[in-house]
Amino acid sequence: MDVSDPTSENYGKHWTQEEVIAKFAPSQDALDTTRDWLITSGISEHRISHSDNYGWLAFDATTKEVENLLKTQYYEYEHATQGHSAVACDEYKLPNYVRRHVDFVSPGVKLAPSGKATKRNAKRSVGLNLMGKAQSASHAHAPPDTNSTDPLANCDKIITPDCIRALYQVPQANLSDPSNSMGIFEDGTTYAQKDMNLFYTKYAPNIPNGTHPTHNLIDGATAPSSVREASGEADLDFQLAYSLIYPQNTTLFQADDAQTLEDFTYTNGIFNTFLDAIDGTYCNYTAFNITGDSPRIDPTYPDPKKGGYKGQLQCGVFKPTNVISISYGTQEHDLPAAYQMRQCNEFLKLGLQGVTVVLASGDEGVEGRLSDDTNGTAHGCLGPKKTVFNPSYPATCPYITTVGATMVFPNKTVSDPESAAYDGDLSKWNQLFTSGGGFSNIYPTPDYQQAAVSDYFGSNNPGYKSYGINDTLGANGGIYNNQGRGFPDVAAVGDNIATFVGGEFFNNGGTSASAPIFASIINLINEERIAAGKGPVGFINPTLYANPNAMNDVTNGTNPGCRTDGFKAVKGWDPVTGLGTPNYPKLLDVFMALN
Repeated sequence: MDVSDPTSENYGKHWTQEEVIAKFAPSQDALDTTRDWLITSGISEHRISHSDNYGWLAFDATTKEVENLLKTQYYEYEHATQGHSAVACDEYKLPNYVRRHVDFVSPGVKLAPSGKATKRNAKRSVGLNLMGKAQSASHAHAPPDTNSTDPLANCDKIITPDCIRALYQVPQANLSDPSNSMGIFEDGTTYAQKDMNLFYTKYAPNIPNGTHPTHNLIDGATAPSSVREASGEADLDFQLAYSLIYPQNTTLFQADDAQTLEDFTYTNGIFNTFLDAIDGTYCNYTAFNITGDSPRIDPTYPDPKKGGYKGQLQCGVFKPTNVISISYGTQEHDLPAAYQMRQCNEFLKLGLQGVTVVLASGDEGVEGRLSDDTNGTAHGCLGPKKTVFNPSYPATCPYITTVGATMVFPNKTVSDPESAAYDGDLSKWNQLFTSGGGFSNIYPTPDYQQAAVSDYFGSNNPGYKSYGINDTLGANGGIYNNQGRGFPDVAAVGDNIATFVGGEFFNNGGTSASAPIFASIINLINEERIAAGKGPVGFINPTLYANPNAMNDVTNGTNPGCRTDGFKAVKGWDPVTGLGTPNYPKLLDVFMALN
């Protein structure tokens, strides 16, 4: 991605969506070879169409024609209890000279309905095309009593917008280019306007009551909610963002209808319907033998459930913003690797187009979320003994900027170095809260991070056995992957965040707070670049790793989990707080010096 390489003459020359489509399209040789085979096999040329994203050759044919073409037999599979059906086959065959050009045939061996299915003959016309839920990372608890009139006196107890600006030397915003609204993703949690107004009145009096995001509602989603149904996650995201970027606006990307969310489990997919909505080509994008959304993982629209959204899946109906903050995720282990890699490719495409995607790293240190089958002894850890570290997703996608959490320790001030977040008070949290971090089991260390990770291992021995990116999970007694993509990339304060939820004041927190804080700082930098006649920064990781001195290094704390102390925050990059927290003036200088 030379458009994101600060040493490249192409830095900042982001691609159009058409250029991205052309880059990821099959070669002309692949198209010609496949089309010629179809024509010589009896599918006339006028019946063959080329999809808008250039990834598909599509045609209508009878079942008999397709069965002869693919040397197979099609059936209609029906879900035994729910009645859903899908046309599919058990296998199909392609000539070797064609097979190397074709990733996927649909309908093929992939079944749409989940669960047990029955099979019956499908002798009718079919169309043929040739060619892995999460939880937000937010916690809330009642605040301690404070009486000081000094806005910075109690930042070790309550983090307010004044505390954040002081920690990272962020000035009061005064720019609001219409092209630079900050995007925030939500799924299943919605903000309440009353909570926003209460926050403005107490902590951001420069923001008029009633100020609210632009609503991009996806596939039947609704927002805002009543104050009784308000979510600590969405309230937290928008209150933090507005307090830092106003007079700039925000844009809400709210995904999925209420009926889908009622069936939501933490092993379901996430983000695909959102990505469909901001890139119409993604709806039918084929990669890693997956085309489009995964029916056994993702929501299906029109939603067949009573009261569900009856419209078609929304494809390309909204434009992505320059910066998108996401405080949701799951674990790599919860979804198929191919599902994750296809999605990660889409984050790459967004980066090529100048979009910065900022994501919370998770709140459980080196382990995953609470699991019902661990009996309270090894929550969310992997392997037969539940000792292997469990990396987050999509925090490990190398085309996302992942944000860990820090905190101002008790009796410390905003002038003191921060520490990695650690809050073990189970009267406030349902699980130990500490900064999510570690190493991927899917993605190898990216080039832009290689030197930083090598320096980390060269100077620090984590003290645990490890395994490699091509090894099986936990090989040789290892409990983490020493060749995987390391995360987080950066960090920001994430504990004791002042928030209004449900009409009441709370100390909220999690890396859910850290992500919108860091995203807001990047949005402010974009404002300055746009005012200077430059474009948005886009994918920022190569620039961040090339300029570690623009960050405040965090060298205290750990991210325990899986009955270990996890990793340590040390000098330089580490898998607890990444490169550290933002120093706004230094980051601004770095990015303003680039084209």
